[in-house]
Amino acid sequence: MVESSTSSANAFQAQSSAQKRALSYSNTIHQLFNSVFEQEMPADRIVGEYFRANKKHGSKDRRVIRESLFALFRWWGWLRKVHTSTEQDESWFAALAMVAELEQHSWSQFSEAWREFANQSNQFSIVSSTTAMPTVVDKCQYVQQSFTDMAFNPRDLLPLWFWDITDINAIDELALIEAMSSRPPIWGRAQNCTAQQLCTQLQSESIEASTSEFFSDTVNLGHKSINLNGIKAYLNGQLEIQDLGSQVIGQICAPQSDDNWWDTCSGAGGKSLQLRSLMLTQDDKGLGSITASDIRRKPLEELGKRAKRAGFNGISTSPWKDESLPVAAESFDGVLVDAPCSCTGTWRRNPDMRWLDDVSVVNDKQALQLDILSRSAKAVKLDGQLVYATCSLSPVENEQVVKQFLSLHPQFTIQQLSHPFTGRAATMLTVWPQDADTDGMFVAKMRRVS
Repeated sequence: MVESSTSSANAFQAQSSAQKRALSYSNTIHQLFNSVFEQEMPADRIVGEYFRANKKHGSKDRRVIRESLFALFRWWGWLRKVHTSTEQDESWFAALAMVAELEQHSWSQFSEAWREFANQSNQFSIVSSTTAMPTVVDKCQYVQQSFTDMAFNPRDLLPLWFWDITDINAIDELALIEAMSSRPPIWGRAQNCTAQQLCTQLQSESIEASTSEFFSDTVNLGHKSINLNGIKAYLNGQLEIQDLGSQVIGQICAPQSDDNWWDTCSGAGGKSLQLRSLMLTQDDKGLGSITASDIRRKPLEELGKRAKRAGFNGISTSPWKDESLPVAAESFDGVLVDAPCSCTGTWRRNPDMRWLDDVSVVNDKQALQLDILSRSAKAVKLDGQLVYATCSLSPVENEQVVKQFLSLHPQFTIQQLSHPFTGRAATMLTVWPQDADTDGMFVAKMRRVS
């Protein structure tokens, strides 16, 4: 694939050093772009493996390659109408030039070179935008003016099947598209210190950081890439990276200082750490506990490292070995089921996944989600809480699963919640990406009454 990419690009003769570098970047981006589709692997992983194997790229090279690649996926709903081949032809350079305009990338010498290569044929005539394009509608109009023989719509930026499995008001569609077409900020949490103390420390290291109006321990780290291993607050456990939407789940759980909670699908333990931090904020004696479970051992090992870095006691792990409970039945004040799902709510951070997946990623998981929720519910003690969460935006994985569970388990009742960003009351709460510049999440809270 790399050879064909290079061969195709060789048809374009570089007349300047900027054009030469632009062709080199194009080769790499094209290779990575095709690898994502061919291997059906997340772009983050593809890019990470490529940079680890190719140390020649400096920080600027990595930024041009990475941001151009992810921008292609972000706007692919439009650009796939433009670039319909797998070759580095004029349409490929048109797509590269277009994303540079849509996202106002700073490497104008390279985007100009891509535009010149695209304009070698009579089919494309890409021009630089002379006006600001603050909204998706503005961007759509610009693309339409550039490719007059094609039709473009903001809805194209998300796959057609997504609209079939998502229950959103028509008046909110454009706001969702706007959010999904933008890069989310990096959100984090303060541990063992206040958010203001953490921000002050981060700012002293020239890192953009601010507190949030929503949660007292939340910090916003802006949009710039950050080398976490170079940040003192991260290394000493005062900073944990966690999206604001994800933080909603722990806040809804609202563990008391002496509660015992079970995180049934913990992964590497972001929410386990959050629950423990919320407990210790109330009482640093740490009388409560967290038990974290997952079917994978490696993420649980990572949780152990993160807990040690934070200096947290009271967190233990108990992996799922089979379908039987890995913990004692009816023994927890709270059980969190952050179930495996389609992850449609995280498409802002992973724009490639909207084009790799199809509707089966939503429709095929409901039985598994209900099974995990039903089995996990056995560990809730009388008057205890059961919290079900996903990072999906589809009722198929959310409301439908909770309703089925309640119909099968009358000993649980649904609880009233208040949306932390809008204040709306709800028994089943969806956090949309546009609500507070976050990932999308769903959460429902139940109580065992008999």
